Amino acid sequence: MTTTLPVPVRIDAAPRPSPRGQVPEWLIAGVLTSLVLVLLSWNIDGFPTASDDEGTYLAQAWAVQEGRGLAHYTYWYDHPPLGWIQLAGLAWLPSLLAPGLITVAAGRIAMLPVQAATLLLIYLVGRRSGMPRWGASLALLTCGLSPLLLTMGRQIYLDSFAVAWILGAFALALSTRRHLWHYAAAGAATAIAVLSKETILLVLPAVVLALWQNSARTSTRPWAVGSFVTGLVLVGGFYPLYAVLRGELFPGEDHVSLIGAWQFQLMNRSGSGSVFDTSSGTNALLHSWLYYDQVILVGGLVATVLALAVRRLRPIGVAAAILTVVALRPGGYMPAMYVVQVLPFFALALAGVIATAVTWLEPRRDRRRAVAVAVVAVVALSFVVPRWFVGAERALTNQDNLPYERAAAYLSAAIPDRAETTVVVDDVLWLDCVEAGYQPDRVIWFYKLDLDSAVAERLPNGWRDVDYVVSSPALRQDPSGLPTVAALLTNSTVVATFGSPDGRIEIRKVDKENTP
Repeated sequence: MTTTLPVPVRIDAAPRPSPRGQVPEWLIAGVLTSLVLVLLSWNIDGFPTASDDEGTYLAQAWAVQEGRGLAHYTYWYDHPPLGWIQLAGLAWLPSLLAPGLITVAAGRIAMLPVQAATLLLIYLVGRRSGMPRWGASLALLTCGLSPLLLTMGRQIYLDSFAVAWILGAFALALSTRRHLWHYAAAGAATAIAVLSKETILLVLPAVVLALWQNSARTSTRPWAVGSFVTGLVLVGGFYPLYAVLRGELFPGEDHVSLIGAWQFQLMNRSGSGSVFDTSSGTNALLHSWLYYDQVILVGGLVATVLALAVRRLRPIGVAAAILTVVALRPGGYMPAMYVVQVLPFFALALAGVIATAVTWLEPRRDRRRAVAVAVVAVVALSFVVPRWFVGAERALTNQDNLPYERAAAYLSAAIPDRAETTVVVDDVLWLDCVEAGYQPDRVIWFYKLDLDSAVAERLPNGWRDVDYVVSSPALRQDPSGLPTVAALLTNSTVVATFGSPDGRIEIRKVDKENTP
């Protein structure tokens, strides 16, 4: 028998079911989501430029598919593996729809179902937070049409998986039926989100607040919290349990460890500087985000402060505020994909505050107020549309991955005896080389040359055991910190070049004959 908690009387409860004759809500959300998916998929192989992170996650998903473990190299607990395990489960989609693309571009197609789930859940969370239909639709479109999402939402990032699951946790915690299993499932969804990308753990207090506000204030609330914690611990505990069973929980001289990885991420990883330091990487990253979309970042930040004052919007405001405070903290490391986690909550806060303001005006509405609201809406659109157009145009038209496509074609056709050839690449091209006939052990991600002892054992003569090196912007970024990579670049000759000087891809043959 299903246990249902008593429903308290609340003035901010979710809207009642739509009367007959209205368009079904699933149809509204479905049509709007389909519109965004068309824009996301348009030119998905051309923009943005494929990143090493994307190639890494895709290669790790390949390792899971092939039964080679949790990564194509030694898994060192840098991230929980559930994100790329989910990616492996979606790998059939690119091979079905776009078998001719380079692997990273094709792999992005697997992100479309993830973004579809995210957009639908934004609508659902908006409705369960008390927004009218148009308010929830505004939240969906604000996030979905943002040039930031049209750019980064199509990329293969673990953050996208985590965001979809954490929004699912919010939707379950805000369920109007208040079944105990909803709260247990909310805890499980939160754990899955954290095991997809650990940084989403920051949003946990906001999910707990949503559950706390939505559950009854009587003796049933402890049962709701207990169910949530049970789901969270039972699912989340699998990750440390995996490390314990492998003897890799604590640091040691001869093995990787979960706690050692945490220590590196929290204490040893070099920071990207303060957002307020104009010379820092974080400041440059913020300006790149603002280039694509000032509207959702500035408007969402203002709306976050206002949402904290509205009870039914407070969980959304808390989530957005926590993510903002972490981004503004001095020092620390700020990855480019962090904004993916922020966008849905800024969109929900912005739409929720607008819906609250309009609802407040409705009882007092007269002709002059209606005209004023219409004028404000037109002015807002005239401000938003031109700025969104600038960022969205690049996403829909640029062909930034042509050098990678041509390099992949060259590696698969112009080099003989591929099975016996050792090639050093960035992770964008790693899986392309494997699928072109190179042996996985002979395709080496350049970072591993100097940072993975298992790779060094395969090359007893160091860089002289390498036949080709593919020089890309990622590989050339810091060769001084990777001496073997620097030696390869010094002792090799360019045999093919693709792309413009800034983003060129060079195929370089190692000059073994001219070295002692």
